[in-house]
Amino acid sequence: MPREATPSSLREAAAPSPREATAPASRREATPRRYLMCAPAHFKVTYSINPWMDPTKPVDLPLAQAQWEDLRDRYRALGHTVELLTPRPELPDMVFAANGATVVDGRVLGARFAYQERYAEAEAHRDWFRDHGFTEIHEPDHVNEGEGDFAVTSSYLLAGRGFRSSPLSHDEAQEFFGRPVIGLDLVDPRYYHLDTALCVLDEEGDEIMYYPGAFSPGSRSVLRRLFPDALIAEEADAAAFGLNSVSDGLHVLVPQGAAGLFDPLRARGFEPVPMDLSELLKGGGSVKCCTQELRSQGGTP
Repeated sequence: MPREATPSSLREAAAPSPREATAPASRREATPRRYLMCAPAHFKVTYSINPWMDPTKPVDLPLAQAQWEDLRDRYRALGHTVELLTPRPELPDMVFAANGATVVDGRVLGARFAYQERYAEAEAHRDWFRDHGFTEIHEPDHVNEGEGDFAVTSSYLLAGRGFRSSPLSHDEAQEFFGRPVIGLDLVDPRYYHLDTALCVLDEEGDEIMYYPGAFSPGSRSVLRRLFPDALIAEEADAAAFGLNSVSDGLHVLVPQGAAGLFDPLRARGFEPVPMDLSELLKGGGSVKCCTQELRSQGGTP
């Protein structure tokens, strides 16, 4: 069974401030990554399935496309491989490719979406993986929205629940990947996926940053115990989607509105790379939401 985030199981520790929680800066190294992305060719907001979506606010599609292309091109300039998923006209949220699956050691845990509007995205992702040589693909029995609610470190699979993903998906993921799953309860609807409230900065070093206010008291206790040196984000940076970032171990691509994270990241030896995805934020997503990581056997691209 996955480990549960319950107040009775752990003693509460004093929450460190963002600056008190700074680990000694060491020489960081970027690791080449392989990402899956989907262009926002059909992106629009015609329904609302999270607090950020407002169908009365029009989307500037050329601007959304330009911002997405800037993110794609930045990954490539940093030496990463970007694979592309073909967008489908009937699926306006496909640009948020992180939600379509979770890939660890070349094994693919597919998604099962909570809302009907996104159901067909799961099949589109599974088709892509089959067409690109992935052979271990699991179609899930329980609702999970891919890397929206699963975050990978070398020791754990962190798993969000409370708004989208079912707690039953945690057992399913643990059984499929053979990795210990840590269940974390999300309690603020603005942070409806784990990737809006927590970011893995260094996968091998089990280093993360997160916003405590997004989690239940028990889950905050778990995070403090497992990650005592985590970078703690302030509310303003979390509200700017600053935790919806992507790190390659050195460069951290961060929504530009989360400027309060830049100096703490630099103090730890990371290089923040501000990105403007403001148009895609109208759909409730930013850097990480647009980026699914394809982790092969041994962690190599």
